[in-house]
Amino acid sequence: MFLPRSPRATACAVLGALLLATAVALAPKLCTADTHPTQDRADRFLSLVNASYQAIAYVENEAQWKAATDVTPAHDAASATAGKARAAFVGNPVLIKETKQLLLLRRELTDLTVRQLERLLLIAAESPMTNPQLTTARIEAETAQNSILNSFEFTLAGKVITANDLDNRLNTSTDLAERRAVWEASKTSGPALRAGLVKLRDLRNGVAQEMGYADYFALQVASYGVTTDEMLTLNDDFMRVLRPLYLQLHTWTKYQLAEKFKQPVPNRIPAHWINNRWSQEWDGLSAGADLTPFFKDRTAEWVVKSAETFYTGLGFPAMPASFWPKSDLYPVPAGSPRKKNSHASAWHLDLASDIRSLMSVEPNPWWFTTAHHELGHVYYFMGYTRPDVPPLLRNGANPAFHEGFGELTALAAAQVPYLKSVGLLPADFTANDTAFLLNNALSPGIPFIYWSSGVMAHWEADIYAKNLPATEWNKRWWKYVGEFQGVEAPAERGEEFCDPATKTHINDNPAF
Repeated sequence: MFLPRSPRATACAVLGALLLATAVALAPKLCTADTHPTQDRADRFLSLVNASYQAIAYVENEAQWKAATDVTPAHDAASATAGKARAAFVGNPVLIKETKQLLLLRRELTDLTVRQLERLLLIAAESPMTNPQLTTARIEAETAQNSILNSFEFTLAGKVITANDLDNRLNTSTDLAERRAVWEASKTSGPALRAGLVKLRDLRNGVAQEMGYADYFALQVASYGVTTDEMLTLNDDFMRVLRPLYLQLHTWTKYQLAEKFKQPVPNRIPAHWINNRWSQEWDGLSAGADLTPFFKDRTAEWVVKSAETFYTGLGFPAMPASFWPKSDLYPVPAGSPRKKNSHASAWHLDLASDIRSLMSVEPNPWWFTTAHHELGHVYYFMGYTRPDVPPLLRNGANPAFHEGFGELTALAAAQVPYLKSVGLLPADFTANDTAFLLNNALSPGIPFIYWSSGVMAHWEADIYAKNLPATEWNKRWWKYVGEFQGVEAPAERGEEFCDPATKTHINDNPAF
């Protein structure tokens, strides 16, 4: 369906194109006597590109924020339009040509200039307008996919149930029949997302190949400066080193769960026995470290404020005042028609001070650590948002470093001295050190490595780099879940389910 461009998005695209054309046309002619002509040319080009990129990225991010926090056809249309406007600028063939020409002269340029130019080519490769039909099709397909993902309603026993409630049921229920019903309900988004993901696989590979990458996975790992094989080897090495510890944790966990549910000890752990919907973390097993009772009188607002206090206590500044009114931090009130994405995330909308978070915080241990994680992203945004870092480079060292920064905070937030300092644990609380260490190892800890470095990394490499037929996607997913995680589904899962698609990153942040 054709969607007319909004005046704002159209204006941004036209302005960006004009600025780019001006930069390319004038930069070689305007160098001064005391500067190198190639460096001067690049400086003028990047000055205009950075300013235009920051402005047009803000328009797109604002539109995507609205589409994620209030799913409506109008917001979806605005998101797609803004995405096309951004692509018209960053994927402009003139921009790509000038960037490549400057990189041929990299020996005459500063390291900072080269980094910006290389980053610009990676950005262009996400939406190359050397093939506008392909790029436009990808933007429209991703908008549609995100709309389904963000607005999906889970149901249990014929009634709508939120993602938080699914998690809460898995955290508290000891009835295996109920747990299986909840787990299966959590997988119902997969069939709704399957067709869109199949379509997107080919579109994403197509845009990557347009810029000379073998496939979309290769494009994503390029931001780390490695090849697909090198990335998979790196992840395999993580798991190889940790394997002895993982096997011990897995053995302990399956015995604990078998005793809890009064079942024979399994070889592989049934997925619905684990509290997490994807078995990516094994929380709630170390009884001596269960913090749930201590959140009884806490509020969701206190949870987020305590995360900010963690950073200000280290000497960091308070978050921008706009963070609080502009963020969407708490669950949609019961009965509200508004629908939003249920996955926690942090957003750097204008690559400057407009920083927000999308969460559905409730007062419990999981959201406590998650809030600290998300604000880790926020403070990392703030850390590299300064005049000496050009907007093109305000994206962190690499995607994994961003997650590592947030996860380090989450780990610190689970330590007893910190929990006492914020008043969650009483001052005279005596900790069982072994229980807390075990809890750190299980949630997310070591199991998460076998989920992310194992299942997700290899499955996405298979579908993008190896073009695994869509008729084998779910089978391959559960093969990896069994081999890497030592977990299995409660019953055979056919290809109609597409269980990988139930994880938000597979859809809206692939090969991250």
